[in-house]
Amino acid sequence: MTALQAKADAGPDTAPIRRALLSVFDKTGIVELGRQLASAGVELISTGGTARALRDAGLAVTDVSAVTGFPEIMDGRVKTLHPAIHGGLLGLRGDASHQAAMREHGIAGIDLLVANLYPFEQVAEAQNDPATIIENIDIGGPAMIRAAAKNAAWVTVLVDPADNNKVAEAITKGGIGRELRRRLAAKAYARTAAYDQAIASWYAGILGDGETETAADSKTLPETLTISAKRLANLRYGENPHQSAALYAGPENRPGVATAQTIQGKPLSFNNINDADAAFELVAEFGSDGPPAIAIIKHANPCGVATGSDLAEAHALALRCDPVSAFGGVVATNRPLDKATAEAITALFTEVVIAPDADASARAVFAGKPNLRLLLTGTMPLADRPGLQIRTVASGYLMQSHDTGNTGVDDLTVVTARAPTDEEMRDLLFAFTVGKHVKSNTIVYAKNGATVGIGAGQMSRVDAARIAASKAREAAEAAGITEPLTIGSVVASDAFFPFADGLLVTAEAGATAIIQPGGSVRDDEVIAAANKAGLAMVFTGMRHFRH
Repeated sequence: MTALQAKADAGPDTAPIRRALLSVFDKTGIVELGRQLASAGVELISTGGTARALRDAGLAVTDVSAVTGFPEIMDGRVKTLHPAIHGGLLGLRGDASHQAAMREHGIAGIDLLVANLYPFEQVAEAQNDPATIIENIDIGGPAMIRAAAKNAAWVTVLVDPADNNKVAEAITKGGIGRELRRRLAAKAYARTAAYDQAIASWYAGILGDGETETAADSKTLPETLTISAKRLANLRYGENPHQSAALYAGPENRPGVATAQTIQGKPLSFNNINDADAAFELVAEFGSDGPPAIAIIKHANPCGVATGSDLAEAHALALRCDPVSAFGGVVATNRPLDKATAEAITALFTEVVIAPDADASARAVFAGKPNLRLLLTGTMPLADRPGLQIRTVASGYLMQSHDTGNTGVDDLTVVTARAPTDEEMRDLLFAFTVGKHVKSNTIVYAKNGATVGIGAGQMSRVDAARIAASKAREAAEAAGITEPLTIGSVVASDAFFPFADGLLVTAEAGATAIIQPGGSVRDDEVIAAANKAGLAMVFTGMRHFRH
């Protein structure tokens, strides 16, 4: 390490604050912070609207233009990009040559930078006008923040109003300690990295990279992937107690688990969050305007999904599908919870309930189960979830768009001699929608808007069909029903039947109609088997693998 490097990394254990530059878009707490700084004898420098806010509060403020000797120009695009500012932030107090340069050029040190950035992310989401969005790309702010953070040995940088009181309290005690300066510098660089990533993603979205096969892919999948997320909470552990874990907020502005309000219950675990997300994404398929819907999830797979005349009926039908697996599960709804549904849910041990809202009577019922986590998202998100899915592989990442593929009646091709009845068609579309959210290979039996058997995550589609039928028989016995629930049901397969054997299992179980993507080299064989069994079958042309 050179002498200069040592000086750059050293700095005092406690750095006094004599001069501060405040330049913020989000003015939350800025006046109070200004008062605290002024009362500690700190000289205040500021820009534009921040300076006005401080002066309106009766504080003495020096304009940046008075420091630089140069006015703000180009509609404020250029105001802090000047050696008098950046020299004050970057100059090493412990280096003689730096100090000589500051004296020669009349540059005074800036000990504290309080800055946050133009709201590019919010404007880009709300606006379609590129000119307006580009004007909300902050240049001077990130430059100052990076300069101050680089000189954290001497300078304190504050980018989050949540840290205002912490910094003000330290100043009243004599200055900012080395560890706090470094923590704030790390936070500052994380903020500018996230900001640059948002801008890069926006440009990629409107331009594409010019190399991928389709325009849609070009705009969705960036040539360079930058991931930015803010930690919301440390979790007790990951999937297993020996794994560490945390929950992070991503860039999507969409209701869901990460943004939900926790009304009650123990802290969420990694597995709770994963299951709650799976449950809520499934019921989102039915929307807030669709029929009341309930999904019961265990280990990220649905063990029962149903619609009904109300949530209580939907819950009863969903629970009937697999009451054994539902024990200790997660329940999601697409409608606000009422008392009757809350009572039905709490009659069985349940880990998490996630819903758009819950009325006072429902909350009172849940309060009787203090360990149950109740999450409210405020609104119901759209099923056509934007954004991307990312998972790690050895030495890299896999990225894809979310499975927002939807299938309607007009998308189906009847391939058998018999076409489905209207009732069968409704159940086929319901079952295929549920199948999108079940691990592959999957077979879903459904009847009257409710699942009656689900076979999930099997290596063989035949086994998936058999397991689903077996669960339906067990559910019927548990409910005191004499015949299997699969009698008169329909079946959805997330991918094509490679052979007729899996289809024949469903026919033997009593199914009357099949929905599947089609596309097997043996489609003719499978269609012939369906016709021989008297089944109606439709092809969707769309597969829904979920690994």
